[in-house]
Amino acid sequence: MYPHQILHWIDDAEAASAGGGTFEKRSPIDDRVVATVTRGSAADVARAVDVAAGAADPWARMPAPRRGEILGRAAALLRANERELGEIVQTETGKPWKSAVAEVGSSADLGVFMESEGSRLYGKTMTTPVLNRTVRTERASIGVCAAIMPFNSPLAGVAWKAFPALLCGNAVVAKSHELTPYTAVAFGRVLQQAGLPRGVYSVVQGFGPEVGTPLIEDERVGLVSFTGSVPTGKRIQQTVSGRPVLAKVCLELGGKNPLVVCDDADLTLAAEHAVASAFIDAGQRCAAGSRLIVFDAVYDAFREALLARTAAVKVGSGPQDDCGPVITRQSLDRLLAAVDGAVKRGARVLAGGHAVASLAPGYYMAPTVLDHVSHDDEVSQQELFGPITCLYRAADFNDAIRLANATAFGLTGAIHTFNSNRIEQFIARYRGGLVSINGPTYGAGPHMPFGGVKNSGNGFREPGTESLDVYCEWKTVVVNHDPQRV
Repeated sequence: MYPHQILHWIDDAEAASAGGGTFEKRSPIDDRVVATVTRGSAADVARAVDVAAGAADPWARMPAPRRGEILGRAAALLRANERELGEIVQTETGKPWKSAVAEVGSSADLGVFMESEGSRLYGKTMTTPVLNRTVRTERASIGVCAAIMPFNSPLAGVAWKAFPALLCGNAVVAKSHELTPYTAVAFGRVLQQAGLPRGVYSVVQGFGPEVGTPLIEDERVGLVSFTGSVPTGKRIQQTVSGRPVLAKVCLELGGKNPLVVCDDADLTLAAEHAVASAFIDAGQRCAAGSRLIVFDAVYDAFREALLARTAAVKVGSGPQDDCGPVITRQSLDRLLAAVDGAVKRGARVLAGGHAVASLAPGYYMAPTVLDHVSHDDEVSQQELFGPITCLYRAADFNDAIRLANATAFGLTGAIHTFNSNRIEQFIARYRGGLVSINGPTYGAGPHMPFGGVKNSGNGFREPGTESLDVYCEWKTVVVNHDPQRV
């Protein structure tokens, strides 16, 4: 059951803010106030980091396979509590039930994957030209890691960061997103039940300036991992760079992801994947397919297939629904204003463009398709984070590649074609962290690295084995020995 009061999770117990302030959490489904949330302060952050700093070293000394076993037990508990955790995710985000439950399953999958990596936390041995010397590398824990959460997938978001961080022997202080505050606490309870030592995982509630900034400014924090907007990510990078003691910063930021439809594509399949890319999670995913770039020769036919499939999307939060609400009333108003602005600048609304009146006061927007949009328009260049996608004409393959790369983002991209030459050229020439062939723009798994280039990230990848490079430091070990002293 979702609690009426949401607190911090510090030292394996719930705790109110030292300042005593609170704020409201509203349901995107019906605008009800579902909880009051403790409003954190710098003092709360300091306490959480104190606890984490004290717990980090004993945890790091535990053998990695034993740490992995705890994560495996946590994964089993996630599955055993699927309904309860799915209800928490749905209450906070409003997403349809099948999506909320799928998030629980994917989080458990990551726990299982990271458990197995505990037995493969490998370094390497190297040759050396120096006599009587050996050289090797080892993975070393960082200490205290700050995990700053997104709102769109609150359980997967914390699992993606906490599971690899914990496996690598770090303590974690998670900053819940203020719009999805309880999921990270529920995750902490699961870790506690799985046997995670006291104080290794904490959660602070509140707003960025009040808790996020003190957290990343604390010099005991050796790594900051953030998923969210480009402006916030850049501020985090600047703040950490200004500290007397630097820290690693892992940024997974926005996307303006293209889905290219060539003249030899299966248009029914392409429309299916385009709709899923644009409207699952109400378009509130960094990998959303917000730019549909279509060859002139099949533009009209694809548009009709797309609109027919869009009309079949079920909006709501029920078991059979596809597209839930956006996260806040302010988000809904912003998205509607973006559509209105695009129309005033010449765009045409082919579908949606309005709130769903029958689901008010929930924050539901009808799946929206625009065309006649300039590729330089703000709706073409800025991440909207809502159920809005735009159609663009491409004269040929080279024109499609040009348009696909014509934003400041480079997270994901998809192409629909059965021409192997086009496929290989798209893989080589599209600047992004993930390329999908005849599929949607999204796609991730526990074994897959995810992240982007340009304004979509700063080079790190989560999860997969690549996430171990985020949450470990490499230590080179040089051992000189003297055979005469054997």
